[in-house]
Amino acid sequence: MVLHPLGELDGSLSPSEARDRSVAGEKSAQVLPKKQPPQQQPPPPNNKSRSQFRGGRSLGALRSVVVEPAVEAALRQFHGIFFRLLHPGVMSKYILPVSVFGTVFGCAVLLKNHVTGGRCTSKATIPGKTVVVTGANAGIGKETAHELAKRGGRIIMGCRDMEKCEAAAKEIRGKTLNPHVYACHLDLASVKSIRAFAERIKQEEQRVDVLINNAGVMRCPAWKTEDGFEMQFGVNHLGHFLLTNLLLDKLKESAPSRVINLASLAHIVGKIDFEDLNWENKKFDTKQAYCQSKLANVLFTRELAKRLQGTGVTVNAVHPGVVATDLGRHTGLHQSQFSSSVLSPFFSLLVKNPELGAQPSVYLAVSEELEGVTGCYYDVMTEKEPAPQALDEEVARKLWEASSRLVGLEEEGQTGQSSPPAEAARTESAQKHGQSPGPAVSAAGL
Repeated sequence: MVLHPLGELDGSLSPSEARDRSVAGEKSAQVLPKKQPPQQQPPPPNNKSRSQFRGGRSLGALRSVVVEPAVEAALRQFHGIFFRLLHPGVMSKYILPVSVFGTVFGCAVLLKNHVTGGRCTSKATIPGKTVVVTGANAGIGKETAHELAKRGGRIIMGCRDMEKCEAAAKEIRGKTLNPHVYACHLDLASVKSIRAFAERIKQEEQRVDVLINNAGVMRCPAWKTEDGFEMQFGVNHLGHFLLTNLLLDKLKESAPSRVINLASLAHIVGKIDFEDLNWENKKFDTKQAYCQSKLANVLFTRELAKRLQGTGVTVNAVHPGVVATDLGRHTGLHQSQFSSSVLSPFFSLLVKNPELGAQPSVYLAVSEELEGVTGCYYDVMTEKEPAPQALDEEVARKLWEASSRLVGLEEEGQTGQSSPPAEAARTESAQKHGQSPGPAVSAAGL
């Protein structure tokens, strides 16, 4: 049998009844509404512009989709590496090299701090005082001028390259807000230039409280100055010898005043060859020529201190330490691949920058504890005895006389001698205290 849609058996109805029932079922189906499937809601219209999409909430969603998973992946990778490093086998492999490196680096830092000597501890200011600094457009000289300008001094920068000097002076004025920083032309390889500079200082400046003979050249080729002197002896010694003597009257008028000569540890191997000071009759050795000029700086310091005893003008020499400046550009250091790649990193740990290199000069210029101290040699900021040949008073006297002849001071009678009243006053003071006048050198300089 076939099941009819109305649930009854077709065999129980007559043909006419079945037809009537079929028609009735169709009518009933037309009356009942068909069940419609649920319709999905259309998405809300997106009225945001592209710029709003980039800067609005959708950008945050984009970040969460793209950026955050990337960060999470990076963190997972870092955690994996970190925990692998904590594994005992890995730790034992790397701990020794890391420990050795850390120890070496720490010792190098401590050694560098010891070698550099630190900063000038004096907080003294120098408003109203005039300071002349030679070679002040770069390196130690520039940083010395900068530090003393911060302390309120009137700074005269004597330089050969006026373009660099003007730029340095402008920079210092801007950093320190001290308008009294001036650039003046001074070529220490020219007697004419030195005399012109000194004359300008004497005419335009009311006083000179501190003279810092900073400029210098190191291990240059066999060059000659404008006046025919060997370049290193001419600039490092003769140039400053002449300048200092030409400014002595101004320094005495400004007393108490100070002269600071930048020397070098290289003086310990120096030798003064009075037979050939300018290397005219022997094979030129640039290293020995430099050492001779630095020994001359110390000898000049001691002889000048002796001659100025009782005037209120003190004179001291200082080795600033090993400083990274352009002074050593002629030495050829680090020109080889081995030196630049292997030695240079260690060398840099032991060398101080120009700012630290200027601290000894600043210390000698402003420190209250050095008031009246003269004729001394300082290694950075510690007084030390110079090399034995630098203590030879006879050599110092002969060098003074030779230098005076070379620069023409002997003819003018400008020899830096103490005035008779000052010398008499020193003798009278010593006698009042029951002491012998003794040699005109401070005890600190012996």
